[in-house]
Amino acid sequence: MAGGRKIPKGKKINPTLFVFCEGETEESYVNHLKSLYRLPSIHIHAKIGRNNISAEYIANYKQDKPTHEKDITFLMYDLDVPEMLEKISCIENSILLVSNPCIELWFLLHYKSQTSSTNSSNCCREMTNRNRTYKKGIIDTQLKARLNEKSNAAIERARKLKKHSNPSTTIYRLLETLNSLKTN
Repeated sequence: MAGGRKIPKGKKINPTLFVFCEGETEESYVNHLKSLYRLPSIHIHAKIGRNNISAEYIANYKQDKPTHEKDITFLMYDLDVPEMLEKISCIENSILLVSNPCIELWFLLHYKSQTSSTNSSNCCREMTNRNRTYKKGIIDTQLKARLNEKSNAAIERARKLKKHSNPSTTIYRLLETLNSLKTN
């Protein structure tokens, strides 16, 4: 069983961020954020859980890792599968980072506003039109630059979308958490 982290006297404990995600694209994005923020006192664990995510799965993953009450669990999933929102909403003490229809919508918001309903294949096609080398599972140099430069615009565009409807994304909540931790 995992023990708690030792708390040095007079030291502030930063949370570990556990990000459970659906696939390789989400994991690549989290790893990009990890390298971008480079906060030595913040640990980010990305774990692909596919559609098998559950409270038990999360507990088993954390079992051999040092944990603290300040740790934060995020669930980064696409809502292109209708029952996914219901499934992950039941997992207590977690923050949903969901995109409807897919994570490519979040990437697309770094290029343009998207207010009309869309589907995963359209989002991927639009990403390829804007970045010829775009491939699912890979955050290439061109996409990294765009994600870094236009994150504030994407956050504002995402906030204007109706939560959980098509189109929508709450991935910006992870960036807000990272920005908050960076300033503290």
